[in-house]
Amino acid sequence: MRRSSIQRATKETKIALTLDLEGEGESRVETGLPFLDHMLGSFAKHGGFALQVEAEGDLEVDAHHLVEDVGIVLGAALKEAVGDGAGITRFADASIPMDEALATVALDVGGRGYLVFTGSFNTPAVGRIDTTLFEHFFYSLCIQAGVTAHVRFYGRNDHHIAEAIYKGFGVALRKAVAQDGRQGVPSTKGTL
Repeated sequence: MRRSSIQRATKETKIALTLDLEGEGESRVETGLPFLDHMLGSFAKHGGFALQVEAEGDLEVDAHHLVEDVGIVLGAALKEAVGDGAGITRFADASIPMDEALATVALDVGGRGYLVFTGSFNTPAVGRIDTTLFEHFFYSLCIQAGVTAHVRFYGRNDHHIAEAIYKGFGVALRKAVAQDGRQGVPSTKGTL
């Protein structure tokens, strides 16, 4: 079963997250940051995943700890749901336009966490989230999940840019974790 439920509690955040790779794009996300809820909902919808997130954090400080920890927990859930990786496609990419913005995401669900995040936002924040935190979210997710991701983007509207990135990550991830009918782990090493 390609499903995982993870809970994480620290002095800064409390998160309960369930990810089902065999979902149909349904989500219920409550983080206290409506823009993050919207981005995670877009990720799930276009990835075709079932995603439930209940998160609270020290938003009176700022959004950093909550955004980072949601990325960590989503990455841990993804790693657990993929398991040993037997039968997955492993490599995939997607280019997602959103009006004037374009995001291209290429993934390797191969067990090694790495992120290349190329592009720039135009304002310091969108939806009460410092725009530097979007890179940090995906870094935290990738390191925890063992996913290598290359994300390239441009645009004028930061909402469009962020949404294209989250949608692109979801679409590419759906393709990368899809069962492609091959037996065994897609690696010359025999393991991810």
